[in-house]
Amino acid sequence: MSGNSAEPNTVVEVVLVKAGRTKIRYPAELLRDDGTRIVVRAPFAGAGVRDFGFVRFEPGDVFTEYYWRDRWYAVMEVRDPSGVLKGWYCDIARPAVLSGAELVVEDLDLDLWRSADGTDVRRLDEDEFAQSGLTGTDPDAARAALAALDELEALARGEHFTSLLGDGG
Repeated sequence: MSGNSAEPNTVVEVVLVKAGRTKIRYPAELLRDDGTRIVVRAPFAGAGVRDFGFVRFEPGDVFTEYYWRDRWYAVMEVRDPSGVLKGWYCDIARPAVLSGAELVVEDLDLDLWRSADGTDVRRLDEDEFAQSGLTGTDPDAARAALAALDELEALARGEHFTSLLGDGG
């Protein structure tokens, strides 16, 4: 474990930041921290049902979330309350920072969805990313975000996508 890692089975506060503001924060159980990848599990933190048309996130859903200190994305495995896999929701984000009991992730607007059976892989929120102005304010981060989305999409379309996640706990 690195100097900034936490012990498994402790609670960390996931803090999702977007455009400089905290978008949401919620407690999650730390499952693993190998110094590069951080894995946490938490119930759906949204209020009510979030229906995207292609998937619904609902109270009782369980998210196993994979964050990296060296990659520009995070992958959330989503299961219903009975454990049935819905799929993976992926955020393009700056590399995660675990500081004490806070896991801070800066969302960069781009997202990707992969259905449980792998037949539906879709890029999301490219319009929000374009409107964010990141290409003008931080072109290096914008390039890294777009490259991460391309990499993640290629992985999601492949048959070995879940090997990216390893053993989550």
